[in-house]
Amino acid sequence: MSPLDRKLLRDLARMKGQAVAIGAVIGTGVLMLVMMTGLVASLTETRDAYYDRYRLADVFAPVSRAPERLAGDLAAIPGVSAVQTRVTGRALVDIAGAALPAQAQAVSLPDRGRSALNDIYLTDGRLPEHGRPDEILLLEAFADAHGLGPGDVLAATMNGARRSFRIVGLAQSPEFLYTTPPGELYPDDARFGVIWMSRSALAAAYDMEGAFNEALLALSRTARKAAVIDAADRLLAAHGGTGAYARAEQISNRFISEEIAGLAVSARTVPPIFLAVAAFLLNIVVGRMVQAEREEIGLLKAFGYTDAEVGAHYFKLVLAIAAGGALAGCLGGVVLGRAMVEVYTAFFKFPFLVFRLDPAAFATGVLVSVAAASAGGLLVVRRVFALAPAEAMRPPAPPDYSRSARFRRLGRLLDQPSRMVLRRIVRQPIRMGGAALGIASGMALSVAMLAIYEGFDETVDLTFGVVDRSDVTVTFTHAVSDKTLFELGRMEGVARVEPVRHVAAILSHGLDSHRGAITGLPPDAALYRALDAGGGPIPLPERGLVLSRTLADVLGVEAGQALSVDVREGRQPVLDLPVAAITETLVGAPAYMALDALNRALREPGRVSGAHLTIDSARADAIFARLQDMPTVAGVSRKDDARAAIVRLMDSGAGATRYVMGAIAFVITFGVVYNAARIALAERTRDLAALRVMGFTRGEAAFVLLGELAVVTLVALPAGAAIGYALSFAIASGFSTELYQIPAGIDRASFGQAALVVLGAALVSGLLVKRDLDRTDLIGVLKTRE
Repeated sequence: MSPLDRKLLRDLARMKGQAVAIGAVIGTGVLMLVMMTGLVASLTETRDAYYDRYRLADVFAPVSRAPERLAGDLAAIPGVSAVQTRVTGRALVDIAGAALPAQAQAVSLPDRGRSALNDIYLTDGRLPEHGRPDEILLLEAFADAHGLGPGDVLAATMNGARRSFRIVGLAQSPEFLYTTPPGELYPDDARFGVIWMSRSALAAAYDMEGAFNEALLALSRTARKAAVIDAADRLLAAHGGTGAYARAEQISNRFISEEIAGLAVSARTVPPIFLAVAAFLLNIVVGRMVQAEREEIGLLKAFGYTDAEVGAHYFKLVLAIAAGGALAGCLGGVVLGRAMVEVYTAFFKFPFLVFRLDPAAFATGVLVSVAAASAGGLLVVRRVFALAPAEAMRPPAPPDYSRSARFRRLGRLLDQPSRMVLRRIVRQPIRMGGAALGIASGMALSVAMLAIYEGFDETVDLTFGVVDRSDVTVTFTHAVSDKTLFELGRMEGVARVEPVRHVAAILSHGLDSHRGAITGLPPDAALYRALDAGGGPIPLPERGLVLSRTLADVLGVEAGQALSVDVREGRQPVLDLPVAAITETLVGAPAYMALDALNRALREPGRVSGAHLTIDSARADAIFARLQDMPTVAGVSRKDDARAAIVRLMDSGAGATRYVMGAIAFVITFGVVYNAARIALAERTRDLAALRVMGFTRGEAAFVLLGELAVVTLVALPAGAAIGYALSFAIASGFSTELYQIPAGIDRASFGQAALVVLGAALVSGLLVKRDLDRTDLIGVLKTRE
């Protein structure tokens, strides 16, 4: 081993604490990159494999009632490789001990054999036997939520008739990775499930013998999807077809794909922010560290080492720290990614999920870390190399104290240690400013993450405390007369009833389209209101739509332009409606319209598809029982249940990574402050030892060192708040999805908590550095020039 390599090992051993702190800053940024990109790759591959293995349909074609003979006509469409017809329907499931029935979707299985498309994954039990109409399969997540399993009996109401079924198996399906109650956006395993039963049994229950109400199509590789959908719509139009749609528009796949896409956006935007902060801090740290070894560099050159040899030595030092931190980050990313896989497996209901590594993430993390560290070291080494050996071996020229003259009056009020702190800050403003900016950058990450936490809470509070002020939401099986509202209002315990209408439609502008719904609200809405992101009411015009900014961006439309609205229910008219306004919202991608204006455009006056109610909680059970007996009621949901569902959604999947990122932000913040303290100690060890020999106490010597850290930290607080405010917008955009948008910004509580984190890190770092200072060998330090 060469002498320089031995010196390298001694240097690393001597500065092990500082090296670990620098490595931790690098490693946390790399960890985030590896974990998030690995999760994106894992989820994408798992989704595609699951869909392929269980043959998820490429096209879904719902219809009111079509004869079975049309299956052959659908199969004859060019590009269609397989067709599976089936019967589906809504059901209400009685849950023991619950006043409110759970909602379910009933789906038929072939009487014999497996489904050609949309097959199921049997997790427990067996398939229903032919000729046993009372046997069913139950969605595993729903069964787990209620403690049900094979052998249990389940009571359900289908098509107005109450029946008892025996559960013979539990299943999962790629079609139902994401299940939501009717009229809601958020999944809730306890309130919505799926029932599979034989085709003949379900056809009898819904009067569908010899008919189907949904066709599933698989396409060949060369198929033109749009042409197949158009052909299917033409075949089914006479039988009440409501519009075929591609797999991309299927609600479960759409949600899963958007979650993966949102996670991919977060992986592209958030880790680079953390890495950029880490790289900036590393530049400052390494630059000051190399500058502190100025005289050693001169001594090495005097002994005959070339500039290249000395440069390679310091490059190895930087490389060892940066590579060590990056490799630790890679390992941590793998470990944390595997842990997060368990969260995503439960959240997405995949029967299998293996964490896949993305080699590009490893390469990017290591290269960025090493490049940033190298830049910080080489820039300083280059300046030192410009000096002759004799000049480099001499200490730098004494600092200019003239600038501290303006503080002479203030200095008279301070003791000697305080004046030393003040003079050092004044005579080295750039170095102190760099340290303050480094701490401010670390604090900014904490501020931004605390602001994101607050943004998630604000979204929930605004949605369920300001937008939705009802207690219960009732969804009807179809659009009914508004006279039904009077029946609801006459129920004892119902205080107020407010109508709403959701109309399924495809909104198009140019080549862009979105399959969603138009929400019609009364002008005096009080229980469920159209509000902007600031909580202000959105005025609904007499004609035209009010779009959320998220939906307007998807469609590429601005206020004043027109949308083509292809209604997918009833008479299915195609409307041209102007966009009256665009507003910011926090939940979903809604399109609002005045209820009367919507009904006029559809030529269906006085129709509603649901209602929002406020009720007396003491009479809730009786109200729920009466609602369950109403044949037009498809589902009833309580606001508290919906709130709990969205909280679970935000705390799972991509939303759960915010806690990991918050922890990483705090680690980086502590690493930054600790590095600043360690560098200051390394630079001033000899000076502080001299002060001790001159008679300064341990406390006074420590005050000279830590007073500088305290001033720099206090200066960094407002700068960190300002940088964190700007940073919160970038991170919030990475977490926002079409289902919910996270508002950015910072409140006093977030700033105060982040400031406490920085001050706490400074206090702990100061205590650790003071401990090392107290243990310093004064004679040994004074005998050494550096």
